[in-house]
Formats: sequence, C-alpha cells, structure tokens
Amino acid sequence: MKVYNKLVRDKIPDIIKKDNGEPITRILNDEEYLLELNKKLKEELDEYLEEGSIEELADMAEVMRAIIELKKITFEDFEEVRLIKVKKRGAFKERIFLERED
Repeated sequence: MKVYNKLVRDKIPDIIKKDNGEPITRILNDEEYLLELNKKLKEELDEYLEEGSIEELADMAEVMRAIIELKKITFEDFEEVRLIKVKKRGAFKERIFLERED
C-alpha cells in the first residue's frame, strides 16, 4: 500500500483506479486546502529549482491559480496588483543585480 498524504490533481484518483488501485481520499476544508496548496507550491518550486523545466513552472502556476481562487481574488485583480508593482518598482527584465548600497 502506497501512502501519499498530499494534495493531488483532480484526475489522480481516476488514474489510480484505471491502474487497478483503490485511492482513499477526502475533501479538504478551506484551512486545510490553503495549507496543502502552500506545501504544494513549495514542492513545485523545489522541483523547478532542481530540474528547471517548463512543466514545473506550469505546476507552480496551477497551484498559484488555485490559491488565488481560494482567496476569492479574480485573476484580473491579481494581474492589476502585479502591474501596479511593476509600475512602481519595475520588473526583472533588465537583469539588475544589486551588490550593495553604500
């Protein structure tokens, strides 16, 4: 018996069933869901840092979308906050590395 104890994508239980497994699942409440999404975001970040793949970036984006939705923030509002920060402080396009401030 495999033990996972982690948040998985919606179709994973069906995939396990298709492979003749018997998934034991439960639905998380909002507090548990946010906690597990945060764990998943860190997991995906660690995997991205190890592999550097676009798939891991896509996984991070999916987790971020779920967090945004859970917090009842529209993607448009999220994008507006991002753009305000870009206007005020800039983006990262110029690759500036701050070594120190005298």
